[in-house]
Amino acid sequence: MSEFDGPGLYIHVPFCTHICPYCDFSVLTGDRSWQTRYLRHLLLEIELLTDSGWPEQVREPPSEAFDTIYFGGGTPSMLQPGHLESILEAVRAKMHVRKDAWLFLEANPEDVTLKAATTWRQMGFRTISLGVQSFAEDNLAFLGRQHSPRAARRGLDNALAAGFDTVAMDLIYGIPDQSPRAWQNDLDEALAAGPHHLSCYQLTVHPRTPFGFRQLRGELMEMDNDDQAELFMLTHRHLAVGGMPGYEISNFAAGPQHRSLHNQKYWSHSPYLGLGPSAHSFAGGRRWWNPRKIKAWMAPLDAGRPPLDSAEELGLESLVLESLMLGLRTYAGVDFDNLPGGLGPTLWRDNRATIDELVKRGLATVDRSRLRPTLGGLAIADTVARSLDLGCLRKEPP
Repeated sequence: MSEFDGPGLYIHVPFCTHICPYCDFSVLTGDRSWQTRYLRHLLLEIELLTDSGWPEQVREPPSEAFDTIYFGGGTPSMLQPGHLESILEAVRAKMHVRKDAWLFLEANPEDVTLKAATTWRQMGFRTISLGVQSFAEDNLAFLGRQHSPRAARRGLDNALAAGFDTVAMDLIYGIPDQSPRAWQNDLDEALAAGPHHLSCYQLTVHPRTPFGFRQLRGELMEMDNDDQAELFMLTHRHLAVGGMPGYEISNFAAGPQHRSLHNQKYWSHSPYLGLGPSAHSFAGGRRWWNPRKIKAWMAPLDAGRPPLDSAEELGLESLVLESLMLGLRTYAGVDFDNLPGGLGPTLWRDNRATIDELVKRGLATVDRSRLRPTLGGLAIADTVARSLDLGCLRKEPP
């Protein structure tokens, strides 16, 4: 087990200098006055929580301290250092946080000057993740990014020079008409830049985004499924050869010490608390989330209430299905003996024929009670998970 296996804290910063045409997150191009209002309301949200850091609605809040704090967005690097300091001071004063909690910061490459990177490092941030997306000029233009390939390399150099424990970057593939050679060039550029972690995401066209509207008008076509699968396989194989093996369907690290301690909490159903507009939380089989729009998030805080938008109780079947779907997106796979509800061994026995068929088709391997996806299985992870029969979870106990 990791020494960082407690709950995680996520803080959503909803600001960007420019909203990319593929983006489906809760973001806005707010000026400094909006950032000041955001900070005031975020501090109100922290103030409203209990001493343990969990809302009253959580029936069985985790007793462990938060051991990761992740600033995501949006673009957290847009916040002034003083704002980041104020948030961290409030979190540490009002919540149960480990002194050595691992701090993460997402940043745009153009924000990462050596001075800024050094300041963030001195504040205690240990991982910085840069939204590079591509090293090709035409791809950056298509994706609406504001930095150049040169600025991306400079930002990475500055982050490495500042001494972060882990320097990470995001890339996007599956851009229309992108060839395997062009994508491999991006991967080679990324490896040459020397980060410790890569996240490679397939371009997805979401409704109600500029790309989504272009798709409705017939102006944009997503890449063919077979071509996407080819790029997926290329990504995992090429990065493994380059010293950056995968550990999750979209994530790759130069060593176990550089894997995302925070994101692994989502994949293992560990408790996490989200603050800020659109932030999600999970604990004790219950998931809840904040309003997506910043004004809707602010309004209840002004009235002295937590900004809860909605919540759901996850029954045993939902928890098990999510555990399967999340676990089968990782190289580690799923240990049936540790599935929620204690019915994993029964589930394994009931699905033995299906499991044997998955192994026969080269989609999975078996190690005692653990089902691990092969690379081919990772490519269709959700399909593999849904092929398993959860009927035993619906049977009434004797």
